[in-house]
Amino acid sequence: MKILKNSKQMIVLTVSLVIAVLLTACGSGNNSQIPTQASQGKLLLDKAHGDHGSAWGKAECDNCHAIKVIHKNASKIIQQLSSDKGYTACAGCHGNNGSEAKRHCITCHNPKDLPTAPLSNGSRVHHFGANKLRQKTLAVEAITDKALTDKECIICHVSSDMNGKFELNADLTHFDRQSYENEAQFCQSCHNRIHQQLDFPITDKAFDDPLIAIEDDYQYFDYHGFRNGSDQGTYHGLREGYNYPQLLDCSDCHAMHGTQNKQLIIDRSDKGVKKLPKTIRQKPYAIYTDGSNGTVAGDYGQLCVMCHQMQVLNDKGGQNAGNGLKGVHEVNSDCRDCHTHGEATQIGL
Repeated sequence: MKILKNSKQMIVLTVSLVIAVLLTACGSGNNSQIPTQASQGKLLLDKAHGDHGSAWGKAECDNCHAIKVIHKNASKIIQQLSSDKGYTACAGCHGNNGSEAKRHCITCHNPKDLPTAPLSNGSRVHHFGANKLRQKTLAVEAITDKALTDKECIICHVSSDMNGKFELNADLTHFDRQSYENEAQFCQSCHNRIHQQLDFPITDKAFDDPLIAIEDDYQYFDYHGFRNGSDQGTYHGLREGYNYPQLLDCSDCHAMHGTQNKQLIIDRSDKGVKKLPKTIRQKPYAIYTDGSNGTVAGDYGQLCVMCHQMQVLNDKGGQNAGNGLKGVHEVNSDCRDCHTHGEATQIGL
């Protein structure tokens, strides 16, 4: 064995050994030739992470990755966010790598850093397991008037592609291995009567409550789902982008990430109605349904008028619904006197 004669030789040997260990742990050899999951459109790490999985199960990303250079080919906003947030943000996009690391989504997805991804202003949000949390003296609205946390994000968004385009099978997860072909079917994984999720049961609801009845009503009675019947009538007419009949996403009318309205009704046109032209959707138009801003409680006209624009104006159809648009009847009145979401006793809402 060669004896080291001075401290400089010792330092060089130590550094060399450290580099060798890191290369082995992170996947030595020509890593540039190994296709990354990100390059394949998949950001969540799996057991193949590293060279033949040598990095799987490790929580300390900085053992192998220098955060200032690892995203050099990503967009500027990703580079900046990862640089600002540091290694705590890694698991948010890439998963926990088989470790105990927490997935911190709202580290970046918040009104300050990514204000439109998603739009999340408004105190009412989609929480889960409200029945477990609710006490007899605590109203349901008090449950929903809280900000979302990371644990809510990963209930629906297990995957992550971060490409700026919402894709059903990439951006949502499957519950209990149930397949779905559209967003409404995904929502109905929980909102149904007979096959609710064990972790998120919806209890203490009447048989015809839309929260559990919508799976049946959506297919047979609700104009916003599958239906049979004529598209003609006294109040016939839709804005550009919508047709009779047409399958709608639940998020066209309901905001999961934040709204001021009850029942999670969108409070701005840019939070839903995704098929409308950008000139209308992204203005945005305000939507009030709770009796505030001069509206009548139960008046959903400002929501309905986003898509509905009757061809022949009658029954106050030419009157401003309160947000600058017109085209629905009986504005400034309680819509619920005749219309109920998912109503099984009439054709329509």
